Amino acid sequence: MRAPRTALVTGASRRIGRAIAMDLAAYGFDVAVHYHGSEEEAEDVVANIEAYDGTAVAVKADLSDASETAGLVAAAEEALGKPLTLLVNNASLFEKDEAQTFSAEAWDAHQAVNLRAPAMLAQAFAERLPEGAKGTIINMIDQRVLKLNPQYFSYTASKSGLWSLTRTMAQAFAPNIRVNAIGPGPTLKNTRQTAEIFEKEATSTPLGRGPDLEEICAAVRFLLESPSITGQMLALDGGQHLAWRTPDILED
Repeated sequence: MRAPRTALVTGASRRIGRAIAMDLAAYGFDVAVHYHGSEEEAEDVVANIEAYDGTAVAVKADLSDASETAGLVAAAEEALGKPLTLLVNNASLFEKDEAQTFSAEAWDAHQAVNLRAPAMLAQAFAERLPEGAKGTIINMIDQRVLKLNPQYFSYTASKSGLWSLTRTMAQAFAPNIRVNAIGPGPTLKNTRQTAEIFEKEATSTPLGRGPDLEEICAAVRFLLESPSITGQMLALDGGQHLAWRTPDILED
């Protein structure tokens, strides 16, 4: 019997998570659309999926709360009526701080959402995967883990931890579960950027562009369709992680 094509996408009410959830539904997955504070937007994703005869449910959890995180996989499976075979850890906290000034509260918040939650969800996903089924976990990280810099200190530390977690979970959960990651570069402008600054960031990459949402979704599908790949991260960033145009070498 064919294993169910069922996915939980965290942070799926907006931005990259929304695009992934809707693309997976078009690809034949039943999708649990996770949200925390954006219920109306999550329900809009569900409605859009259902409008094209897909199956989706909205599930709420505060990923900064360990007890709520611990129950999310079971809640998604109950809402869908099927066990999960795909987990996309997309939800992320992205706040600016520095090594010299970061607070314990900011540090803990980033670690909770960006590192502890993916680990706990992966653990629950692995425990509940039906016997004989094959599962896939995809962690959304950031190209900056390949090109470290001191900006966004707590965020970068948490994403670097998730990159390590991706590889160690790939070891721990083999052979039944593959664990991979995607490291986007400039895809959508953040709340602190103007359109002009975002465009400058994207065009300054070696390829002169960052990824679009369609490319992110295609990468998710590629990882799903590649049964020999595990413990890897695809950097979709226009070469931003190569960092070969360094500001300390100036030429006329």
